[in-house]
Amino acid sequence: MKQLLLYCRAGFEKECAAEIQDKASSYDVFGFCKLTANSAYVIFEAYDADGLAEFYRDYPFEQFIFIRQWSLLQAELLELPPADRIAPVIAAVLAAELNGCGELRVEYPETNDGKTLSTLARKLTVPLRQALRQAGVMLPKEQKRAPVLHVFLLSGQQGYVGLSYPENNSPLENGIMRLKFPNEAPSRSTLKLEEAFLQFIPKPEWDKRLGGGLNAVDLGASPGGWTYQLVKRSMMVTAIDNGPMAESLMQTGQVKHLTVDGFKFEPQKKNVYWVVCDMIEQPQRVAERMGDWLINGWCQETIFNLKLPMKKRYETVTDILALLEQRLLDADIKYRLQVKHLYHDREEVTVHVQNRVLKF
Repeated sequence: MKQLLLYCRAGFEKECAAEIQDKASSYDVFGFCKLTANSAYVIFEAYDADGLAEFYRDYPFEQFIFIRQWSLLQAELLELPPADRIAPVIAAVLAAELNGCGELRVEYPETNDGKTLSTLARKLTVPLRQALRQAGVMLPKEQKRAPVLHVFLLSGQQGYVGLSYPENNSPLENGIMRLKFPNEAPSRSTLKLEEAFLQFIPKPEWDKRLGGGLNAVDLGASPGGWTYQLVKRSMMVTAIDNGPMAESLMQTGQVKHLTVDGFKFEPQKKNVYWVVCDMIEQPQRVAERMGDWLINGWCQETIFNLKLPMKKRYETVTDILALLEQRLLDADIKYRLQVKHLYHDREEVTVHVQNRVLKF
């Protein structure tokens, strides 16, 4: 097969398509995308199967921005008659000569219509897994290091079968990180920073990089959704915003609130580890200011959101980040930059940058 199935947020199919064509072409893999607006998935069809397989093997999945999950399709669109949805899947994977799969994921588009398939997906998973094991396609026991078999339901009557590899895919069902909103948080925006920490910071490094006693600055903090995540991790936070902060946060004794412009504030001491920013401003301006923080040594790490325009969102993000990276390179800053359109983001992407040399 010469096709990739790509998951994304509904409404971002064009960004998903632009990204896969850009990244694939850097490997000299060319093709075209098939997409439908608000469908939450894209199919990329390459002209060369061998080139696509090499790209799929070698391109680091974690570097995608808008693509939540990808799988290499093993068959054309399957018809799944309600009387027996399992037989067509078995026939397709046997025809593709698949074996040694360690995990099955029955998934669906993250759309209003797609979510209605969640019950069917759950009901189908166990009998389909048993049938796949009997057919020798799946290993007798689940194996997280073995290939993942994806059945992507478009409806109760149609679906795709794809394969992904655990060392280069999303470990999450549907590529989505679902989090529970903490009732004591002052706004739902808190989930964006929590997801960013989970996405960008390896768990073994949490004690060092997200531990108690670190100093943090939250630009555009009101009412405190992001500050809440910092306080919860026992950091001391300077909250910058002309708006009010939640009284519950102020009562912790860990928050100092300054009613000043987030674009003008400068720390008096170079002892800030984290600066976070969720200001509703032009993305170019936010990225430039975060560059100032890194270049001036005002912080060790930063997480910030870039609000996206209505058109050319992928191009806008890549252009802005290219300028930021050039500034860091010119300043001889050794850094690691990551960016993702997180599940809890909307018309924005979340960026993480770590200064890999500066230490406090």
